[in-house]
Amino acid sequence: MAISSVPRQTLLRLPVYLSYLKGLGSDMPSNISSATIAEALHFGPVQVRKDLACLPCTGRPKTGYITTELIRTLESFLGYDDTTNAIVVGAGKLGQALMGYSGFEAYGLHILAAFDNDPALAGKQCAGKPVLPVDKLPGLCTRLGIHIGILTLPAEAAQSACDLLVQSGILAIWNFAPVRLQAPPGVLVQNENMASSLAVLSHHLAEKFNR
Repeated sequence: MAISSVPRQTLLRLPVYLSYLKGLGSDMPSNISSATIAEALHFGPVQVRKDLACLPCTGRPKTGYITTELIRTLESFLGYDDTTNAIVVGAGKLGQALMGYSGFEAYGLHILAAFDNDPALAGKQCAGKPVLPVDKLPGLCTRLGIHIGILTLPAEAAQSACDLLVQSGILAIWNFAPVRLQAPPGVLVQNENMASSLAVLSHHLAEKFNR
């Protein structure tokens, strides 16, 4: 099954399964069932079985999946075994934090550079990676075939940056700006709205303390 045909919610759960399996370490069994994974993660066993059915490997009755094979299949299916280059637009504190996060490499993501209009930032280095003027963005993306852009800009600047990324050949945008972006068909925008997440946490606390 092609990854593009996998339901979004399934795609969000597959990395959770992979993280659990890799976290077993020395306790990793040679075989593991979908029911065991479901119990460990407090998911429904039917849901886990359906999610894993999208992978190009199959479990066997009574024995389940070969654990190491399931890990390799998940990594390959999610693209973690094939490094993908990306750029950051917005080299403020959040952009710099993402550039300095070494954990992305484990997921096949390599940030090459950041772009910023601030003359005080452009020309500097962050985590050993260059911060370049925004007018250099189209040429670098075209020359290196970069297709992932990470936006860490204020809301008012995000849409114009999104448009520039699209014009530069970017096909997937990870958006940390607190605004919904408009992108043409064929360009995926993944929004990370921290304000919404905080609202959920705050509402949960309010319910707990107002009972």
